[in-house]
Amino acid sequence: MENRDVPPGPYRATKLWNEITTSFRVGMPLRKHRQHFKKYGNCFTAGEAVDWLYDLLRTNSNFGPEVTRQQTIQLLRKFLKNHVIEDIKGKWGTENLDDNSQLFRFPTSSPLKTLPRRHPELRKNSIENFSKDKDSIFKLRNLSRRTPKKHGLHFSQENAEKMNCEIIDEDQENLAENREISQKDVEEVWRYVILIYLQTVLGVSSLEEVINPKQVIPQYIMYNMTNTSKHGVVILQDKSDDLPHWVLSAMKCLANWPRSNDMNNPTYIGFERDVFRTIADYFLDLPEPLLTFDYYELFVNILGLLQPHLERVAIDALQLCCLLLPPPNRRKLQLLMRMISRMSQNVDMPQLHDAMGTRSLMIHTFSRSVLRCAEEVDLDELLAARLVSFLMDHQQEILQVPSYLQAAVEKHLDYLRKGHIKNPGDGVIAPLPTYSYCKQISPQEFDEQKVSTSQAAIAELLENIIKNKSLPLKEKRRKLKQFQKEYPLIYQKRFPTSESEAALFGDKPTIKQPMLFLRKPKFRSLRY
Repeated sequence: MENRDVPPGPYRATKLWNEITTSFRVGMPLRKHRQHFKKYGNCFTAGEAVDWLYDLLRTNSNFGPEVTRQQTIQLLRKFLKNHVIEDIKGKWGTENLDDNSQLFRFPTSSPLKTLPRRHPELRKNSIENFSKDKDSIFKLRNLSRRTPKKHGLHFSQENAEKMNCEIIDEDQENLAENREISQKDVEEVWRYVILIYLQTVLGVSSLEEVINPKQVIPQYIMYNMTNTSKHGVVILQDKSDDLPHWVLSAMKCLANWPRSNDMNNPTYIGFERDVFRTIADYFLDLPEPLLTFDYYELFVNILGLLQPHLERVAIDALQLCCLLLPPPNRRKLQLLMRMISRMSQNVDMPQLHDAMGTRSLMIHTFSRSVLRCAEEVDLDELLAARLVSFLMDHQQEILQVPSYLQAAVEKHLDYLRKGHIKNPGDGVIAPLPTYSYCKQISPQEFDEQKVSTSQAAIAELLENIIKNKSLPLKEKRRKLKQFQKEYPLIYQKRFPTSESEAALFGDKPTIKQPMLFLRKPKFRSLRY
């Protein structure tokens, strides 16, 4: 099935829901079934739906291989509740679905959800407010005629490290004066710089569709950047916002198991399970997820960067976004990710669940404590599981303090203090420009790049099918045949000849044996 990439933008969870339901409705095989001495056509069993949807979700880059079979069943139950499917008698609206032979079918109504439309005035106000805040510090006046137009404005890490002031004439150098920087100026510089970096990393034309600039609180960023331990973990001045002592002790116990298990503490069979349950209960009872409700759309949009060839982009984007969190939330997220990452890699960790491994248990338990929407969203659990899985694997990089951001802010502040020229005309002090401009491409070039990128992703999907050793040979043949039907050109490029295709399965050309021509026996008469 085609793995479509849902682009960044508002209501991405709803767009993903529409993509999955459409793929399920189009691709789910339908056939005749017999139940209670009756035949039903164009239907499927719950078990068949679980098998097909489970395979789809695991190969979809928006969800990934961490999806469990139980999560697939939960999604099918939401399909039944939202009338994406109905039972063979036309009943829906409940979540009465299990992994069994119960029959279901597709209704005639459309399963797609409508996207809420943002009021134009709200969007206009959001843009204007951000523009006013930006202009209060960075408005450029009476710049040189050589200054290019503001088309394709970008700001990257290389620019931050290579920024140079224009050469000031010796006569004008005496006119330059140091300006006193207020705390408000410092805060606005932090807000501006992190938003510019985030916009560049995500590669979007505007951030206002996924985050309101007013939600970015510079004090949080500054605190998270400066008040840290030697390991980069946020240190809180107000201890009342910190984790309770008993939770910290429990987390240290499991994170350093078995070394941290003090022999003076009482231990018994199942002790580690009770400690884990204590930690889980605390995080599950939090009134708000650690990534907050306000940043839900922002983190959901980053989930579409979570692909092998975009791994570095996803890490950089999450690193910046996690700096926006309130310091207590960032500290709890850091300690939680450190704990579950260590537990998942600890071969000495006792089994904490009868049916799930340690890694799956960590993702299943804490995903809703990390990311969820204020209003229940049908794909919340799958999206949160995908994000937590990535955070676990890259928590050390994502949750560290980016030094380049601090350097960029310091240079901006330095320009505000010393890098200004006094304009003799109106006495306005204008900051020197510190921007770089990207080359604008034609729509045709953009379409060609888009096609080449999507074809590379599809070719990568073909390679994954070919190299998947756990896939049965019969299933691999079926998938390749389906891929050949959907993408014949890419398939032909990979297998230009029948010999190259046969080499994949170790097939040998079969030589047909010559047919034996037997003479017809002559029947002799019994008469002599």
